[in-house]
Amino acid sequence: MKLPNRYLRNHSLISEDEQELLRTKSAAIVGGGGLGGHLAEQLARLGIGRVIVIDGDVFEESNLNRQRFSTESRLGLGKAECIKNELKDVNSEVEVISHQTWIDGSNGLQLLKDADVVMDGTDNIPTRLLLQRLCEELRIPLIHGAIGGWFGQVCVVMPGDRTLSRLYPNEEMTGVEKHLGNPPFIPALVASLQVAEFIKLIFGKGELVRNSILYVDTLNNQTIKIDI
Repeated sequence: MKLPNRYLRNHSLISEDEQELLRTKSAAIVGGGGLGGHLAEQLARLGIGRVIVIDGDVFEESNLNRQRFSTESRLGLGKAECIKNELKDVNSEVEVISHQTWIDGSNGLQLLKDADVVMDGTDNIPTRLLLQRLCEELRIPLIHGAIGGWFGQVCVVMPGDRTLSRLYPNEEMTGVEKHLGNPPFIPALVASLQVAEFIKLIFGKGELVRNSILYVDTLNNQTIKIDI
């Protein structure tokens, strides 16, 4: 089967067979803000089969500096539904499912059950640990990302690894993004690294950031992989 020309520039890295495999895969993105918008767009442009966007929030003025689908005309509108509508123009071949709701212990299994991979676009530690628990129960890999100021981090959490429990031993901890803020460049960078991990995971290529954290410091031009 000849693939659409839209995927030609993928093929220096992704074979035709791999492109077809990607079209059978589904990713759930939890959080439609700084990380989540970039995650959704990149996966759609790559040609994933289905994107599930989960977020109960609406766009507000403070989102305009960094969130991919935040515009002045969308202030007050639901993030998940806006992303769904926008992705129709990005890649109409991708099925996009939006859930304009917050994920929690009562609905999480149902929301994530059809995903092959879960992408973490959240901004708080309790929800990240919840995602780890849900993904472990569903036997689904979780690709974690977090941002704050000049800094970001990424890792792949396979079922049973519990990497985030070692990274965040206290659920009451506060993420650094609350103190350092988020400029526009860091969510785009970290989301890109998460998508790279997604591709490696799906295709069984390269070395995953597993049982470790890839830490990015754009202020001092450092990228460090730390074993956990």
